[in-house]
Amino acid sequence: MPSVDYTVIIGLEVHVQLRTNTKLFCGCSTAFRPDEPNTQTCPVCLGLPGSLPVMNRAAFDLSLKTALAINCEIARSTRWDRKQYYYPDLPKAYQISQYDLPFSSNGWLEIAADEPEQPVRRIRITRAHLEEDAGKNIHDESGRGADSRVDLNRTGTPLLEIVSEPDLRSASEARRYLEDLRSLLLFIGVSDCNMQEGSLRCDANVNLHIHHPDGTRTPTPLVELKNMNSFRNVELAVEYEVRRQAVQWQKTGQKKGDVPKQTRGWDADRAETFGQREKEESSDYRYFPDPDLMPVTTTVEEVEAIRRSLPETPAARRGRFTRQLGLTDYDASVILDQGPELTAWFEEVTRICGDGKTAANWVTQDILRDLNADGLTIDQFPVTAEILGTLLQGIVSGRITTKSGRDIYAALRDDARNDRVISPADVARLIRDRGLEIVRDSGAIEKAIAAVLAVKPEAVADFRSGKQGAIGPLIGMIMKQVAGADPKQVRELLIAAIGK
Repeated sequence: MPSVDYTVIIGLEVHVQLRTNTKLFCGCSTAFRPDEPNTQTCPVCLGLPGSLPVMNRAAFDLSLKTALAINCEIARSTRWDRKQYYYPDLPKAYQISQYDLPFSSNGWLEIAADEPEQPVRRIRITRAHLEEDAGKNIHDESGRGADSRVDLNRTGTPLLEIVSEPDLRSASEARRYLEDLRSLLLFIGVSDCNMQEGSLRCDANVNLHIHHPDGTRTPTPLVELKNMNSFRNVELAVEYEVRRQAVQWQKTGQKKGDVPKQTRGWDADRAETFGQREKEESSDYRYFPDPDLMPVTTTVEEVEAIRRSLPETPAARRGRFTRQLGLTDYDASVILDQGPELTAWFEEVTRICGDGKTAANWVTQDILRDLNADGLTIDQFPVTAEILGTLLQGIVSGRITTKSGRDIYAALRDDARNDRVISPADVARLIRDRGLEIVRDSGAIEKAIAAVLAVKPEAVADFRSGKQGAIGPLIGMIMKQVAGADPKQVRELLIAAIGK
C-alpha cells in the first residue's frame, strides 16, 4: 500500500483515586484489600433504598488542590449529576458525577517536546471533575467458562477525572504527559498513583487527520483505548492503534462520523487492540442533577488558601536543581521520578555535604541500585541522609578519596546487614580505624616513590618510551605504602620524579 501522510491526534482521560480515608459519599474505608472483597460497603455506596449521600469535604479539597496545580479555573459553584448506566460493578445503576458544571476547567500542563531543541509543549486540560468510582469486575481469564465475580469495595471511592484536549501528537508525548502528571500528583500529595492497585487509570482517545494534496484534512473515526495498566502499555497501544487506523483508512476511506465511536481494549500479550463495543454518547447516560446533594460553592479566600498551600512542583524543582545545583536535566529527572520522599532525601544529603552534583551521582547510582537490589523504600534504607551526607562531605572537603568513600559505604552496608545500628559518627570512626584520611605529607609520598622506582626500572623505561599505562601499577604500589595518599597527588609527584 502507498504511504499515508497524517497527523496523530490524542486526548487522554486520566482517573485518579484521591488519598482519603473514607469514600466520597459515605464513611466506608477506601483501603485496598483485594483479598477481602465486599467488606467495605454500606447502604449508601450500595445504593439501597432510603440511604442518603453526604459529601466528603476532604475529597473536594484534594480535588481543588489538584485543579490549581494543573492551572485550572475554579468554578464558584458546582453541582452533582447522576450518570445513568447499568453494569454489574455499579449497584445503583447510576454514578454520581459532574456533567455540565464541573468544579474546574481550562487548565494546562507543560511537557518536554519529542525533540530536545523544540520548545516545551503546553497541553490544554479541558476539565477536572470529581465523581465516585465503580466497583471491580473480576473475570475468568482461563477460558474455562468460570463465573465472573464482583468486588464492591472500590464503589464510591473519590475519583478525579482529568480530561485533556486532543493536543498530544505522538505516543511518546502521551507517555510523557502521564509521567509528568503522575509526578505532580505525587508531589502535591493527593494520590499514591499506584497503577497496579487502580489508583491511576488512563483511557486514550485516538484518531488521525489524513493530509490531502490540496491542503485539506480528513479525520478518521475516533477510538477510545482501555485496559492499559502501565505508561509503557499506553505508549504501545497508541502506537499500534495509529498503525491500524492508517491501514484501515487505506482499506475503507471511512471518516469521522461514518461509523460510531468505538471502544477498543489493549491486549498486552498479543500487542494489539481489539474491538469491545460502540462508545456511548453523553445523551445515552441521561444525566440529571442529583436531588439528594446540594450544590458546592467555593469562595475566593478558600481557593487562595489552597493555592498558597501548594508545594514546589516537580517542574520548578527540576529548574532549581539544574540552575542552582548544576545537575543535568537527566539526573534531575531521575531523582524527581522517584517521588517526593527520595527527592527530599537527596536535598538533605545535598544540604549536609554541600555539593549537589556529588550527591546526585551517589543517589542516582549507588543508592538507587541498592534500593532496587534490597527491595526497600528510601525511608527503610539503613544508610540515612545524615550518614551519606556526612560521608560525602568528607569527599567534597578532600579529607578522603572517592574510592575510600565507597569502601566506607560498603562497610556501613555490611554493618547494617549484620543488624548493627549505624550512625554518622561511624563515618569518622571508619576513616580513623582504616587510616583513610588523605595524606598531604609530600615527603612520605616522595620517599615511597623513590623506593618503587628503585625496584621497577623497567616500568619507568616503558613510561618514558610512551607507554602511559605503565604508570598505573606504580601508583598502586605507592598507595599501598602510604595509606590515605591522594591518587592525584601521587600521580603528579610520580610523573615529576620519572621526568628528572
